[in-house]
Amino acid sequence: MKPNIVFVINYFHPDYASTGQLLTELCLHLQHEFNITVIAEQPKSMEMGSKHRYSYDQLENIRIIRIRLPEVNKRNKASRLRYIATYFFYAVFILLRQKKTDFIYTISQPPILGGLIGTIGKILKRAKHIYNIQDFNPEQAEAVGFNKSKWLLGAARWMDTQNCKIADHIITVGHDMQDTLEKRFSYRNVTSNTVIHNWTDEEDIVPLPKTHPRVSEFIADNGLKGKFIVMYSGNLGLYYDLENLIRTTEQFRGFKDLVFLFIGEGAVKAQMQKYVEEHKIEQVRFLSFQPKENLKYSLNAADIHLVVNQKGIKGVSVPSKIYGVMAAGKPVLGVLEQGSEAHRLIENSECGLLVEPQQYDEFVKRLKTMYFMDRNKLKGCGLSGRAYLERHLKRETAMGKYRDLLQKLSS
Repeated sequence: MKPNIVFVINYFHPDYASTGQLLTELCLHLQHEFNITVIAEQPKSMEMGSKHRYSYDQLENIRIIRIRLPEVNKRNKASRLRYIATYFFYAVFILLRQKKTDFIYTISQPPILGGLIGTIGKILKRAKHIYNIQDFNPEQAEAVGFNKSKWLLGAARWMDTQNCKIADHIITVGHDMQDTLEKRFSYRNVTSNTVIHNWTDEEDIVPLPKTHPRVSEFIADNGLKGKFIVMYSGNLGLYYDLENLIRTTEQFRGFKDLVFLFIGEGAVKAQMQKYVEEHKIEQVRFLSFQPKENLKYSLNAADIHLVVNQKGIKGVSVPSKIYGVMAAGKPVLGVLEQGSEAHRLIENSECGLLVEPQQYDEFVKRLKTMYFMDRNKLKGCGLSGRAYLERHLKRETAMGKYRDLLQKLSS
């Protein structure tokens, strides 16, 4: 008999969110060895046939239960609270209705409540809870000043630590995050845990020259021919300091062939666009998220990729975009704290340059250094990242670790 596992993960195929794409690939990888049910948000791009709060769907052998949620403004706390509360209530309700559950797999989204869903399920369903921490909260909210109430932050940290203590196994996505977990436990009696890095499909995303027909088409369609492209591809959210980094683009007005290209959506995109419009910065462009099947071409259009995090995010989160950039063999300018997982990857692979968050003058200097660098040397930096990924960060290696862990826990 195959074990039954319920994934409670707010994003899932066809959602563009990085966690949704990762966990879709993981479920597809595990579907022949486990009976998988996924409880996830109903993507806004999908039409629902009725006004029911949840509906049923299927992806190959994976059973999906999709929850219709209210619209959310991520910069509005009341809107976020309404969205999260609705998700939490229906996720728990649907989870408890599942007839036989051997494992409950939750992630750290929504903040705190992702782990609490697993705790409730474990107790009431008598199932094993695997808690995948993609981001530590409230540490993440505290780092960017989203919540400054000390008692609320303390209560949230206590609650999530209890979820960690009750879980059967914890997965973190970086060694710096494992350190944060151990710190939560005061380095004593830490719940069984494993570091399993996130990934990209390195067989799909490969280094391609700008002359490749599809890469060249992307460049031409977006008016980027002959440009030196500095690209940020991913979530334009609250945890990356992009609303301040965008101000540095003014210092490149004289670089007529240089373009900053921001691809994605998120809470600070409108603020970034407003700044660019008000200051008439011609070197900055914005595009929406690219379809997954086109990502390998858009990533390869860049000369340099930006991989950034806000100050205070070390040990709290790992920017998943680093894996796609390394797979594409492109050089990186990392705005990251020393000792963070992505900083370690860039340093060890020698695939780019690094600067500490909020050091804006240093950011400008590093970017200018890369702009003036010999083009063959710059290309070599990027290919060093690809070689490192092939040695240490393959998708099959990461997913194999998940499979082995689940098999061990089910024995």
